[in-house]
Amino acid sequence: MARPTNADLLKRIEELEAENTALRMREEGSSTEPLEPIPPAPPLRKQRGWGWTLLATVLILIGAILAPVAVVASWAKVQLTDTDTFVATYAPLAKDPGVQAYVTNQVVDVINQQVDVNQITSNVIDGITSLGTGPAATKALEAMKGPAAQGLQSLMHTAVNNFVTSSAFADVWTAALKVSHAQLVATMQNNPKAAIAIGSDGSIGIQLGPIIDKVKSRLVSQGITFASQIPTIDKTITVAQSDSIPTVQLAYNLALVAGAWLPWVAIAFLAAGVLVARRRAVALIWAAIALALSMIIVAAGFAIGRIVFIASASPSLLPSNVARTLFDTVVGAMRDTTVAVLVLAIVVAVVGWFAGPFEVPRKLRGFYVAGATRLRHVSEEHGISTGRVGEWIYTQRVLLRIIIAVIASAIVLFVRPITPSLTIWTLVISVVVIAILELVQRPVATVPKEADEDTPVVMTG
Repeated sequence: MARPTNADLLKRIEELEAENTALRMREEGSSTEPLEPIPPAPPLRKQRGWGWTLLATVLILIGAILAPVAVVASWAKVQLTDTDTFVATYAPLAKDPGVQAYVTNQVVDVINQQVDVNQITSNVIDGITSLGTGPAATKALEAMKGPAAQGLQSLMHTAVNNFVTSSAFADVWTAALKVSHAQLVATMQNNPKAAIAIGSDGSIGIQLGPIIDKVKSRLVSQGITFASQIPTIDKTITVAQSDSIPTVQLAYNLALVAGAWLPWVAIAFLAAGVLVARRRAVALIWAAIALALSMIIVAAGFAIGRIVFIASASPSLLPSNVARTLFDTVVGAMRDTTVAVLVLAIVVAVVGWFAGPFEVPRKLRGFYVAGATRLRHVSEEHGISTGRVGEWIYTQRVLLRIIIAVIASAIVLFVRPITPSLTIWTLVISVVVIAILELVQRPVATVPKEADEDTPVVMTG
């Protein structure tokens, strides 16, 4: 026969104490009345073997290993299916000073590659001198070729910068994001019509054509007529390059496919590991700890990846401040989700320990229940009582706690974007609501069958 656990022994002790109390009450009430036979204690349940512990360990480990992949898969699914979330994530880049300076320099460089400002300035001055200017005027005009070209360059750079830093550019950027959301999906699927292209060498490029067209029309409207010579440019600038990007692209597509179900699979493995365990309270704590450790590893991976990405970005292609901004923008949602799940795992571990059959939490729970009962009695002595509502809350206390747990779980699982503050406040509010229910509930009064009017009423609860 299996060795009884501490919980079984404690339960048996409580049954014996109840039997002794019943016997004393009978002896005090009537010594001649025959005692009713005390029903035998139920047989101790056979304890599960070590194989169940091994199975629970394997299931919890699988769930903890799948959790980081589920975080990435969930992020990929949201980014590729929710246009509003996608735009809200990347629209702020248009107002970042580093990104604005980078786009301005790239646009000016592309225009200079297509339009020779020095040659245009020289041709204009040569045309003037060919009209018959004197030697002094011709010499002065020749000396003005360099400053005039620099002035046009400065004017063009100012015009581009004014546009890029204006709200008009932010509006164009946001509108382009909405259109390019479908293009991003096509890019991940290697669609040749995608506006954002991933090369075989791992380079990521963005089309500059729409930006240049806007700058061209603005320069012409300001009277800079040479801008009309800027042709329609099909130019792609490289914003990142890494040999691992094709692999990331493959992983991204796999994560998109798994995004709908992988989080649930990870949760199912963790829950199954707890259910089949010999000691479920202990298994719940270890499952939460395993999940927390996996989230810590993911957070560390993001921190290391940020350093590696910024260091590997070529300064000639992408300034370090822009690389830092891009990385933070891309992984921001995943990092927030990781921290939120980490906080949730820690709280579950603490709650599992507090609700478990351990000596310290049992004493703490008893202390709180005793305090709530004392406060309730004092309130009723002063005429403050929850009455029938409190009795109903007491009879439905298990159902109400389950409803609170389900609502809190639904908020954490379904509300997006998930953040650490959302997780913490959801759990805090849930605990406060449960504590309030414990205070306002009113245990139902029960009267023993053989008690008379002078017999004190026993409160169950």
